[in-house]
Amino acid sequence: MRKYGVGKVILYTILILYAIITLIPFLWAVSSSFKSLEEIVKGTIDFWPKDFTLDNYKQIFIQQEHFPRWLFNSLFIAIVGTILNLLFNSMAGYALARLSFPGKKGLFIIILAVLMIPAQVTMIPNFLILKSLGWLNTYQGIIVPSMINATFIFMMRQFFLNFPKELEEAASLDGLTKLGTFFRIVLPLAKPALAAQAIFVFMGFWNDFMRPLIVMSDVEMFTLPLGLNTFKGQFISYWNYIMAASMVFTMPVLILYAFFNRYFVKGVTFTGEK
Repeated sequence: MRKYGVGKVILYTILILYAIITLIPFLWAVSSSFKSLEEIVKGTIDFWPKDFTLDNYKQIFIQQEHFPRWLFNSLFIAIVGTILNLLFNSMAGYALARLSFPGKKGLFIIILAVLMIPAQVTMIPNFLILKSLGWLNTYQGIIVPSMINATFIFMMRQFFLNFPKELEEAASLDGLTKLGTFFRIVLPLAKPALAAQAIFVFMGFWNDFMRPLIVMSDVEMFTLPLGLNTFKGQFISYWNYIMAASMVFTMPVLILYAFFNRYFVKGVTFTGEK
């Protein structure tokens, strides 16, 4: 029988306790999405609804006419924004890692400098630029300013620096151009880095509240974070609807992580065998 050291037992105990502490609020939120408002606000913490009801979900999908549109807006912005980030961040990272061109070092220093600038500093300039372009209250007003990310350009550069040059040289001997090598050889073997980037970028778009708040003014153009905020009033907050909408809000991220999990967790060994 395998014996565990004291340090490992303590570590596992801490991790299990942390997992339980993290899971309890989520379980309560799931339970509350099937409760009435009166049962939620009475002050007791019950993990099983006394009067199980689906009225909260019916309310947000049927009675709240804008909720399906909010869901579509969030999905469209997050999916398109993630795809554009995967493409442009990877291309920029590959160029900085593999190509030689004038101003390469200076451009890399600028990208590192951008990482040090808080996003709050650029909010007003971004708003003024979008206003001058007529992009307020539009999808491109959210997507275009965020379709590249300095953090993930840096991450992809570091990834491609360790990419085996032998594969690129073999592709070049087979007649592939730089562009063909990138799309047919490099990107397919960069799945772990792309998966990690996809999860973080998607969550960034999906959970974003501040940028849609600044750009979107029409209720029909709200994303889910903005829409959830409308369930909170000055004198009463409909926590039953908020919990139900939050569960719907959580599902796409869980599905995304489940889909990319095998690429996200595992490492990859690059060889020239294939």
